[in-house]
Amino acid sequence: MRCRSAAWLVGPALLALGLAPLATPARSAEASALGGQLGTSAPALAGVDPITGPRSHLNRDWIGVRPVEADTPILVLAGHADSQGIAGSGTSGAAVAAGAPPMYPGISDELYWNMVIAEAVVALGQQRGLRISSYRPPFRTISDGDHPSTNWSVGRQHAASGGYALEIHFDAWGPDGVGSGLIPPLHRPFGRLDESLAEAFGGFPMAFRGGLGGPRRGIALLEVGKLEGRLERSLRNPATRPDTVMAIASRIVTALEVGLGRSPTITPQPLSPQPGGVGSAPPGKGLQASSGDK
Repeated sequence: MRCRSAAWLVGPALLALGLAPLATPARSAEASALGGQLGTSAPALAGVDPITGPRSHLNRDWIGVRPVEADTPILVLAGHADSQGIAGSGTSGAAVAAGAPPMYPGISDELYWNMVIAEAVVALGQQRGLRISSYRPPFRTISDGDHPSTNWSVGRQHAASGGYALEIHFDAWGPDGVGSGLIPPLHRPFGRLDESLAEAFGGFPMAFRGGLGGPRRGIALLEVGKLEGRLERSLRNPATRPDTVMAIASRIVTALEVGLGRSPTITPQPLSPQPGGVGSAPPGKGLQASSGDK
């Protein structure tokens, strides 16, 4: 079994992770530009998105045409939330690799941002009336990927019961990363939710790296972007962070709405942090390394 080294930290103050400003407009000119560009699925120009950076250049050899019920329950997972301190804990990001302090002690920067985006997506999706929730593993490290508490196990059960399981990731920085895009689930014919997310972020081949653990279990993996460059700077900068997080979350939720056959909500509502940290990032979860061990 994957030995769980420590229990997750639960119920931290919003300020502990610097996410309280999610409900407050950023003040810089760059922040204003971010909010305008990413409210919906901003198009990629020459394979590069204005915020999330390069999109996957790999051949997308699938199309999602299977209809999806409008009330399909969606489960959002933070990638690498159960594998800290072991192989596959998530990319450090270019900033940490260059000597910057990590966003939160004891976890990879990828996990930190995976959690931030996942919680924002759930909060915004609930505001827009989606049947959407998140799952947080009870420990940071579970050595057995098939332990019933892992993302893989909970996501597989959700997908097998007819729901849509979506795991949030950031791709590796530098030459090891590919870029943004959806790696689709492999347990059933590709559906409209898969297609809509791929249209919004780009897409990977169905059998990327031989078929990753999540997709083989019915979990869609969304690479938001390589954790480097403008995307990483906009996330790390407190002035631009709220708009960047909201813009990415809004694009994801809008893609989900479209995939469900709903009319998308064009103008996102400000997030109001809820009890238990919804709309903020819970501290200290675990991840796995970039796409290679997902």
